[in-house]
Amino acid sequence: MRHLILGAALALLLPLSAQAQEAGDAAAGEKAFAPCKACHAFGKNGVGPNLTGVVGRKAGTLEGYTYSAALKGSGITWDEANLKEWLKDPKAKVPGNKMVYPGLKDDKKLADVIAYLGTQK
Repeated sequence: MRHLILGAALALLLPLSAQAQEAGDAAAGEKAFAPCKACHAFGKNGVGPNLTGVVGRKAGTLEGYTYSAALKGSGITWDEANLKEWLKDPKAKVPGNKMVYPGLKDDKKLADVIAYLGTQK
């Protein structure tokens, strides 16, 4: 009986452990975001749009930035899943967008950058 209870407890904890590993580290994400600063800032538009409050925002809707028709028409809201797909391969996520970034392939850095973006409200 003890083994059954221990096994059930472990089965319940494994998904929590996996979720903790998937959650990003915002401090590490700030460092991983450094190359993005060439085009993006917080609080103002640059080559790319202002990323303040990007998490939860509908793609292509920030006033004062000229988005591609593809991104404006994508219907995407920038949640964690969409940001992960976008940052991994922007051209695959929204063909015809104007972002020239080839993508961030490291899953840990992706999670970290997304966690960092989530702190920029």
